[in-house]
Amino acid sequence: MGIDDRAKNAAKNLEGKAQEAYGEVTGDPEHKAEGKAKQGEAEVRNAGEDVKDKVKKAID
Repeated sequence: MGIDDRAKNAAKNLEGKAQEAYGEVTGDPEHKAEGKAKQGEAEVRNAGEDVKDKVKKAID
């Protein structure tokens, strides 16, 4: 997995955590849910990139 992909996924995760925290503080369930969704998206992307890395290692 490229360094840019890792950075993008980390940024998406942090953005999600911030949005979830904002929703928690303001009592806005929509922001909280969107934040959790962004964190989930980052996790899924990381998992996909990990699979790519493992396949690449197996081929090499």
